[in-house]
Amino acid sequence: MANKYNVIDLFCGCGGFSLGFERAGFDILLGIDIWKDAINTFRCNHKDSRALLADLSVLSPSDTLPYLDGKPISVIIGGPPCQGFSVAGKRLTDDIRNNLYKNFVHFVSYFRPRAFVMENVPNILSIGGGVVRDSIVKDFSDLGYTIEYQVLTASEYGVPQNRRRAFFVGFNNGHHFRFPLPYVSEKVTASEAISDLPEYSIEDGGEYPTPARSDYQTLMRSNSDCLYNHQATVHNQKTIDIISLVPDGGNYKDLPVELQDTRKVHIAWTRLNSGKPSFTIDTGHRHHFHYSYNRIPTARESARIQSFPDDFLFTCSRTSQLKQIGNAVPPLMAEAIARSLFDQL
Repeated sequence: MANKYNVIDLFCGCGGFSLGFERAGFDILLGIDIWKDAINTFRCNHKDSRALLADLSVLSPSDTLPYLDGKPISVIIGGPPCQGFSVAGKRLTDDIRNNLYKNFVHFVSYFRPRAFVMENVPNILSIGGGVVRDSIVKDFSDLGYTIEYQVLTASEYGVPQNRRRAFFVGFNNGHHFRFPLPYVSEKVTASEAISDLPEYSIEDGGEYPTPARSDYQTLMRSNSDCLYNHQATVHNQKTIDIISLVPDGGNYKDLPVELQDTRKVHIAWTRLNSGKPSFTIDTGHRHHFHYSYNRIPTARESARIQSFPDDFLFTCSRTSQLKQIGNAVPPLMAEAIARSLFDQL
């Protein structure tokens, strides 16, 4: 590709957003996050990018200049945490937690990239009667950007997961961004994603125990000849006994009445459905289970469901790995947006 577009990834996490943009032909110059574990994983997998461990609520855009080697910034991407957006009302825009979002705006104001892409939870468009959405549109419009926003579903872009996310995309030349149309008619199911991964643990760097069993598994293995991050959780016997009572695709409602309240959350004891895309992979709170094995998914199984390829390696503890994966933008979803953006730039 003749054009080279340089990207900063704010709130980069482990780097799912960056990976999608890399695959679409962008150069990720810098990823920034406050969580050391996520930055470790980012560094491990984005060897040609710089990584900065920093608090974006106080980091000045000019502080990043030493990491950019004088290169111009074409695109800024990122998903600022949305806790401050979860309360409706006029005071919302003054919520201290929205400093993170405001700093995304500051970075766009400072670097004046040709475009930006901001990701968030779907209800950011509706809470407070749309006051947050309108505030976001105004903040970027005041900088001269033309904004489009839409909620996308990951399973419509090749990800084996029904994850929904809102994306705001802005151009500084008056162009209206055209979101990628869904391009998957046959959605990838949970079993097509992970059926080649065994019930038991495999030491990092171990061989795959079986050949790939689906086109998706072949895609995930394409640059990998061994397995990482597939360490199975061993639950206590009571937990195993309860999970075993829940059928493929079932949940707590399938349990005997006396067991239904053993966990006080409505998503408790939920199994993946082998014949459908997964529900949204979370940050590892241990209420969701494999469709046939009596355990939670391994980090690699969760990564597959997020569309991370097998050569993307997660660092730090298993609990940390699951949180990193759950927080990420699915790379295939990011790639769909990035390819549309590349064409339109």
